[in-house]
Amino acid sequence: MVALESAIQVLSVIEQDNSVPKKVRTTIKEAITSLQEPDGKSHEVKIDQVLQQLGDLSDDPNLPPYTRTQIWNVVSVLESV
Repeated sequence: MVALESAIQVLSVIEQDNSVPKKVRTTIKEAITSLQEPDGKSHEVKIDQVLQQLGDLSDDPNLPPYTRTQIWNVVSVLESV
């Protein structure tokens, strides 16, 4: 799944960005782990959980505008998977 790998790559960039609030980076790290770890859940369930997390993050008023745009792009990619 190229789209999934692309989404994980963008999320990794956000996670490493020090201008992003720590709480947001922590949630992003959890989302990446959720997408990568084999835990018995189907990809659809994992993606749905991550979409919910990212939706909540995109409403954070402390989020830099560029990061918000990156998150929206990841959401679009994950919705198409």
